[in-house]
Amino acid sequence: MTTDSGLTSPDLDNWQALRRHLVKHADQIARDPALLDALGLQLKSRHLIDFGPAALSRLEARALKDFDVRRQLEMTAKANFDAQNQTHGLALSLMEARNHADLARRLNEESRNRFGLIAASIALEDTAPVPLGWKTLDYGGVDYIIGETGLSLLGPDAVCRVLFDDDTKRIKSAAVLRIALWREGRPGLVAFGSSDFDGFSPDMGAELVAFVSRVVERVAERWPVLP
Repeated sequence: MTTDSGLTSPDLDNWQALRRHLVKHADQIARDPALLDALGLQLKSRHLIDFGPAALSRLEARALKDFDVRRQLEMTAKANFDAQNQTHGLALSLMEARNHADLARRLNEESRNRFGLIAASIALEDTAPVPLGWKTLDYGGVDYIIGETGLSLLGPDAVCRVLFDDDTKRIKSAAVLRIALWREGRPGLVAFGSSDFDGFSPDMGAELVAFVSRVVERVAERWPVLP
């Protein structure tokens, strides 16, 4: 036979026997803090065991955990939103550049002012004239820095003196992205340098800096490179 509680008769008999045993030894149980703690109980007075605090403690811990997760998600979403807004502002400024030198200047200044970076630069291999204000790379320099098949390189390995000059001493991590300019597809790089070791890391997404690099490509192609 099964009772309303779901216990069969043998189970019910065992439970009643256990209950009588617990009641008989209630004083010993009350004097055993380790047992009370294991059961999630708290002694309120000499003859009263309170279930409330243990249950509330568990609920509170869960609520705090859920709050922390929600707060982290909100902070991440806000940071991403702010970064996108700043990136769009940077792109608009680049599109207002008047020439190649102004494009390089705007990229550097906007990157420092909007993102707190140390420097940003545009570099081009010297297979033909290099615009004023851009960095000059030897032939094959792009492949040497990011690899023959690489499109981007993020992290401390991307810090390169030829891209940042004297600022290299203050740069701890960098993002370097491949670009190809004009009809002949001249190879070049757009580089961003951070003073933070974690400013750019290999496991970080490169979508925003890649977007800026594409803007640099499109804007730079407005003007020919004068010899």
